[in-house]
Amino acid sequence: MSEPVIVAEGLGKTFIINQRAHRRAERNRTMRDLIANKVRRTLRGERSEGEATREEFHALRDVSFELAGGDRLGVIGRNGAGKSTLLKVLSRIMEPSSGKVTIRGRVASLLEVGTGFHPELTGRENVYLNGAILGMSREEVRRKFDEIVAFAEVERFLDTPVKRYSSGMYVRLAFAVAAHLDPEILIVDEVLAVGDAAFQQKCLGKVEQVSNEGGRTVLFVSHNTGVIARLCNKAILLDHGSIVASGETSEVVDRYVRLDEEAIGGIEKEAKPGTNQFVLVHMSDRQGSRRADYRYDEEVVVRVELALNEWADDLELAMRAMDKLKRSVFTIHEKLAPHYRGPGEPIRLNVVLPAVFLTPGRYSWLMCINKPGVRNYDLQEDIMPFNVVETGSEFSRYKNADYGCVFARYSIEPL
Repeated sequence: MSEPVIVAEGLGKTFIINQRAHRRAERNRTMRDLIANKVRRTLRGERSEGEATREEFHALRDVSFELAGGDRLGVIGRNGAGKSTLLKVLSRIMEPSSGKVTIRGRVASLLEVGTGFHPELTGRENVYLNGAILGMSREEVRRKFDEIVAFAEVERFLDTPVKRYSSGMYVRLAFAVAAHLDPEILIVDEVLAVGDAAFQQKCLGKVEQVSNEGGRTVLFVSHNTGVIARLCNKAILLDHGSIVASGETSEVVDRYVRLDEEAIGGIEKEAKPGTNQFVLVHMSDRQGSRRADYRYDEEVVVRVELALNEWADDLELAMRAMDKLKRSVFTIHEKLAPHYRGPGEPIRLNVVLPAVFLTPGRYSWLMCINKPGVRNYDLQEDIMPFNVVETGSEFSRYKNADYGCVFARYSIEPL
């Protein structure tokens, strides 16, 4: 059995955060307030307002895993879980605070926009520079050069300094270089989200190709669990810097969805003055019973209460149902003007989803109070996860069939 290509053992990364005890907004207080507070703190033995406090932030905690040649590992987790920090440690951009990582092979990484290229050099010069960093000769890079340029679609701008590239052009060339210069290990962060949809699909196809044909190892971070499910044969789930699930991709994705369910529910809060906001959002059946599971053949009611303190005639309530892979299933846009009763008066709405509408599966909501194309006042993502379940009879004949997202509304007219 061959040696693993990547071995991470007990990786930890800690950042020290220095904080000032006072807030910027408090600097405009009167001299009397400042003197009184100084005396009070001295008598009580409290820390001076100007002193810095030290706080440790653990971005990674005891992260361990192994990857063999040809493995494609998806790294998933919510914002702040430690995904990007892990890739930076594996790319040797950042040293771990504890633990160690062993890497066997050349590594090409594509992290946030702005890394990997020298901004003053042209696209052509950066291609050769990256090849040299990977240990390739100029002749080896030259043989790959035309293929890189064709893939990136930047022929006209090859002799332009990359600091003048758009973010999309930059990412296209950076990915083409990373994928075509034959690294044994390819590390890709969510940076591909900068490109257009067609180029993203092109990149995913290339990643699959280099992994399948060349036996290369790929580490891929994305919030799009659909992409992770398509691309990766293994996955790890990070939460607060620790691995909470690892193994087959489908199992880890399901655990990620359950983690969302454990952490995120509806909304119930006091209205704050001076802004537009959700103060209550929850789901129930027609009888008012709040739960997470609903039969496919029953109505579902989403109750929404809004506090509107910055009125505009074109305010809207936007609601989007998302499936477990975070793909949009359908969207509702409701203009709020017909429901507005004056300043300080809440708007209360029931949004009713009809029976036999959503197909069996797991869903969540994205909701927003917005002024279309101008401003989002209150954006709530991944709230109220719920399941639509079949009853064991209607769909028993269609086991493992793909139902789609919603049941069609149609009529049949005999000829």
